[in-house]
Amino acid sequence: MADEICEKCGAAIFAEMDSCAACLLETGLGSLEDSDTNRPGVCPVRADFGDYELLEEIGRGGQGVVYRARQKSLNRVVALKVIALGHWATEAHLRRFRFEAETIASLDQPGIVPIYEAGEQDGHCYFTMKFIEGERLDQVVKNGSVSILRAGGILAELSRTVQYAHERGVLHRDIKPGNVLIDANGKAHLTDFGLAKLIEKESTITNTHDLLGTPSYMAPEQITGATELTSATDIYGLGAVLFETITGRPPFLANAKYELIRQALESEPPRPRSLNGKVDADLETICLKCLEKEPARRYSSALALAEDLERWLRKEPVQARRSGILMRGRKLIQRNLTTAALVASLGMVALTLGLTIWKTKPVTPPNGIAVLPFENLSDANESASLADGMQDEILTKLAKIAGLKVISRSSVMSYRGARNIPQIGRALNVSHMLEGSVRRQAGRIHLNAQLIDTRTDRTVWAEEYERDLSEMFAVQSEIVQKIAEQLHAKISAAEKQSIARLPTADVAAFDLYTRAQNLFPAATNNNSGKQDLLRAADLLNQAVARDPSYFEAYCQLAGIHDTLYLIGHDHSPRRLALAEEALNAALRLRPNAGESHLACATHLYSGYLDYDAALVELDRARQSLPNDCRVFELVGRMQIRRGKPEEALGAFQHAVELDPRDVYRLQQVTGTYWFMRRYAEAREFYDRALAIEPNNAQVRIFRADLDLAWKADTRGMHEVIDSLRATNPDVIRQNADSWVVCALADRDAAATKAALIAAGENTPLNDNAVHFNRSFVEGWIARLDVAPR
Repeated sequence: MADEICEKCGAAIFAEMDSCAACLLETGLGSLEDSDTNRPGVCPVRADFGDYELLEEIGRGGQGVVYRARQKSLNRVVALKVIALGHWATEAHLRRFRFEAETIASLDQPGIVPIYEAGEQDGHCYFTMKFIEGERLDQVVKNGSVSILRAGGILAELSRTVQYAHERGVLHRDIKPGNVLIDANGKAHLTDFGLAKLIEKESTITNTHDLLGTPSYMAPEQITGATELTSATDIYGLGAVLFETITGRPPFLANAKYELIRQALESEPPRPRSLNGKVDADLETICLKCLEKEPARRYSSALALAEDLERWLRKEPVQARRSGILMRGRKLIQRNLTTAALVASLGMVALTLGLTIWKTKPVTPPNGIAVLPFENLSDANESASLADGMQDEILTKLAKIAGLKVISRSSVMSYRGARNIPQIGRALNVSHMLEGSVRRQAGRIHLNAQLIDTRTDRTVWAEEYERDLSEMFAVQSEIVQKIAEQLHAKISAAEKQSIARLPTADVAAFDLYTRAQNLFPAATNNNSGKQDLLRAADLLNQAVARDPSYFEAYCQLAGIHDTLYLIGHDHSPRRLALAEEALNAALRLRPNAGESHLACATHLYSGYLDYDAALVELDRARQSLPNDCRVFELVGRMQIRRGKPEEALGAFQHAVELDPRDVYRLQQVTGTYWFMRRYAEAREFYDRALAIEPNNAQVRIFRADLDLAWKADTRGMHEVIDSLRATNPDVIRQNADSWVVCALADRDAAATKAALIAAGENTPLNDNAVHFNRSFVEGWIARLDVAPR
């Protein structure tokens, strides 16, 4: 049994041997002259090995060593695997080694490293394989260069390779990241079939009671020495590889081998999303299905796994289903039957207590937070935008934490100066609120912050900071860390790094960015405000001139140019080029940031209407921007244009959850319901918008338009038009088409003429992309004058 590990090289020492075969092999080759040679990647001398020149060691295992070697007769580089013979190696090991060569030779598939030659040289058995120029997957993962999307693609490739082997009766039995090679083109190759076994065939090559393989990646039935292993064993290995590729660590970790085995047999692996917030629920479900303790609960075949991964890559529903709480409880009890009675008793107590609490206490809001506008206590000559910038930066950092629900800025700005915390908490549906004040004076900053429980209106944390102005960005990160601790929110390593990152070192650049940020939303949401957008762009250009590494400023600048282009304020190639210039600057600074992916998606949508590519970028953005409503809003816009209203509705509703008091977002939900002819639900959201802004003329007109489309009822439109003609003629002019439609529905030629006059130079009648010119409308009115009633 391989229950010892070589202290020198880390390879397994099997029961029938006193020493590690790999190190014994090096002794046989006379290559242990220097202690620095006991690690992969080093070959002490260029040794001749028959027709081969050994160049460097590239890997080792319990049976032998793999070298990069040059075949002299053909002048080609190969991978040469060699095992020691003589009195050190048993006949069983020699049979296993030869079997590996025969197994690989029988498999002809691009994902399996092909074998060239097998033989014996100076008492050492060897075979040579194609040399793959690249890295082992475990090294690639360690370097952090595998994205979540790429991980899914690699595992889909590997699963089809494993399926090929299974169809030819071969189990690999040692699938792990170290046995996967990624070549220069990014293609995955499976290697090291040293533990392979022919399915359903008698064989003495491997003793089923030997613990062969690496415990961190071994299926439970493999650890316990099951007499019959199936393809489910390799599926477990594929799941373990997927787990490490998306989280950076194996499913189980322990210092002692026996503890590692105990965990693999008795414990459930942690959920990948708890280790990496970028992993989505579907990929986590696929991974955990592979790692089920019971082989029957895993995928039925490697092909089924490959197909589910490919569905995930195409953003289609996957076949795997998450384990519910009852199933997780059943697994726990099955692994520890002695606790079953206790669990049952505690379950009854919990049920009784739960019913009592449910009857006596209100429903608790989710673990969410809103950051109210900070009070500005600075002197009159100091920048008033500093308080807004502090609030926005803290909110932005909090929003990076996937374990929190964070309300968007536009929904809290209307509460500036408000103090009814419980009422605000109910309106925003959050459990906590952060409020604070900022004073800037003589190069110093004084900041008060307090976290309040909205359910009790009690302060649960408060802190006062007195720092140099240059330290204010570090204070923001410190506050976010404190809040996360108070709310018991888990923070991943990537989230912690993002929270700690400073936006800029230039306080003046930060002030310019904040002033632009205050101009941008209103101009965007109303599809107007060209001058505000141009002014915001000018402020951002000043900010990046002061700090050329101001990443967020470049992202915002790209968004402003894209908005000017999309809305039509400046639909010119020059404006699109300015957007691309700012976007490229952001990508040079932080190509993998969520904000970069969001900016790319916005540009692809606004400039080129490339929905498919933009949706891919948004999926990447969502991994690190879980609370950014812009991501979900943009998904909704594109799904509507792709004719998928159900998907659009879900995205818009998610955006509204994060930004519940933004009237523009409520209108997006309403418009989708209208498109789907679900008029009652559309009216409900219009009423929600009017409850927030009762004097919003645009929403009042749209609400009246809905009644006209739904019930052919023109009374609401007449009331709105009559009230606005005297108080807000500009709105009537911009929405004259609604008045035209209403008059046509009433067959009122005089009213239609009045609406046409009110429209001025604006398009008098349009239906989204279809615009009818003035002559067409005048002809329609003329028909009304002569048509019988």
